Amino acid sequence: MKKKRNEIHVRVTPEERQQIRDCMEAAGVKNLNAYMKKMAIDGYIIKLDLSDVREVVRLMRINSNNLNQYAKKANENGSIYLCDIEQLRTQQEGIWTSIKEILERLANIK
Repeated sequence: MKKKRNEIHVRVTPEERQQIRDCMEAAGVKNLNAYMKKMAIDGYIIKLDLSDVREVVRLMRINSNNLNQYAKKANENGSIYLCDIEQLRTQQEGIWTSIKEILERLANIK
């Protein structure tokens, strides 16, 4: 681990300090030192809302569980219904569409 020996001191008013804290909170950063370094070096912090990614992952789990149940049923009975497979395929296509939309939005971040 590198030893950090250099320090930079910045004087701010109480109002400026509160503005910095507010910006930190909005960015989801809790460590003032990390926030100040990131802002001084890069000038910005990107905070992504990944709730739609979590939702797609949840849908993938559900679809995977359904697929496993159909595979188990096919192994036990030797047959499954075509409409069940078609429903799984449709759900999978919907999930892939959502994933493509998310990836396009992420690619457009500048």
